[in-house]
Amino acid sequence: MSRHSAKTAGRSAKTTSARDKKATKTERAKAKKSASSSRRPLREAPRSAPAPKPKKHASPSVAPEPAPEMIRTASPPMQPAAPPVPAPALPLPAHRYSVGETVYYTSPSFGRAAANGNYTVVKLLPSEGDDYQYRIKSNGEAFERVAKESQLDKA
Repeated sequence: MSRHSAKTAGRSAKTTSARDKKATKTERAKAKKSASSSRRPLREAPRSAPAPKPKKHASPSVAPEPAPEMIRTASPPMQPAAPPVPAPALPLPAHRYSVGETVYYTSPSFGRAAANGNYTVVKLLPSEGDDYQYRIKSNGEAFERVAKESQLDKA
């Protein structure tokens, strides 16, 4: 027998055994289903009749008062949220020096040493922290500097 036919024969035996297993499995499932249909599931157990409630002994001359009917109302009206109150604006002091004014510049002791002397205020700059800033220029220099108000004095 050739090698090819031996393989084919083995395959056909495998497929027939697989079919047989599948058939027996479906038969078992059918048998199980039919057996379970004759039984009643646990959830549908018959319930016994509820025990009767004991009756209250009331005198026949006094009728029981009916319970007041519950009144449903809408929730109480609410006031609209008030807009946030802005903090009182603190008046910021204006720049001490104005554009075109001559001031005396003192360089800080740390960092690069700059030339102390008279400078002209060229531009007012916004504050940095609690100190206003100025753009200043000296007649002897070709560039402008930025100085804090604490570094300037009246000339």
